[in-house]
Amino acid sequence: MNDLTILFFSFLLLAFTISPDADEILKKVEENMTSDNRVFESEMIIHGRRGSRTITSKTYSVGDKQSFTEYLSPAREAGTKMLKLENQLWIYSPSTDRTIQISGHLLRQSVMGSDLSYEDMMDDRKLTDVYSAKLVGEEVVEERTTFVLELTAKVEDVAYHSQKMWIDTERFVPLREELYAKSGQLLKRTTLSDVQKIEGRWFPMTIVFKDMLKQGDGTEFRMTKVQFDQEIPAYLFTKAALKQ
Repeated sequence: MNDLTILFFSFLLLAFTISPDADEILKKVEENMTSDNRVFESEMIIHGRRGSRTITSKTYSVGDKQSFTEYLSPAREAGTKMLKLENQLWIYSPSTDRTIQISGHLLRQSVMGSDLSYEDMMDDRKLTDVYSAKLVGEEVVEERTTFVLELTAKVEDVAYHSQKMWIDTERFVPLREELYAKSGQLLKRTTLSDVQKIEGRWFPMTIVFKDMLKQGDGTEFRMTKVQFDQEIPAYLFTKAALKQ
C-alpha cells in the first residue's frame, strides 16, 4: 500500500468518525419533531401527591403559530378547549360558558395541575430559531448512544434560558432534556421514550415532564395517535370554534 492510498483511507476514516456539528444535529431533530401540521390524540397522566389522574385530549396544530385542543375526559374536563394563535392563548370552559385569555404571568401557571405550564405548551418554535447550540460530548442513555448538546437562548422571549439535550445519534430524537433558568437553576427535566417510526420519521410517543420545583412524580404525556401533514379545517383556529 503506497503513501497516497494510506492518505486516502486516513481521510475516509476521518470523514466517518467526525461528528456533525450542533446545528446540523438540531436540524435533523427538527425534521423528525416538526411538521407543517399534525393531529394527535393523547393521554396526560398527572402523578400528584394524592394519586394519579388521566386527562385525554385531541390537538390540531399548524406550524408553530396555531393549535386547537379539545379535552375529552374525564367528565370534569370534557369540553374544555384551548386555542393558540401566534402568541395569544384562549381557554373555553363549558362549566361557566366563558372564554378567557391567558397572558403575562398567568402563562407560567400549571395546566390542570400537571408539570407543564401554559408557557410550555405555547412555545413550538424551532430550536434553531431560539437557541445557539454547542456539542459537548457523547453519552449512553437507555442503551442508546447520544450526542450531548448545550443550548443557550439567543432571543429574550423564551421560558428557559438554557437547555441540555441528549440526542440519539442514529434516530436524531431527544431522549433526555434539562431546562434551566438564567441563574443556572434546573427548572424541569424531561425523558422521552417509546420512539417509533411514523410516516417516515422517528417520533417519541411518551414524554415524562418533571417540574423540579414542585412535589410529585411528574406528568406522563402519551401519544395514542399521531398523524402528520393532514388537512385541517381553518375554522378550528378561530375563537368561534371554542364554543362549538
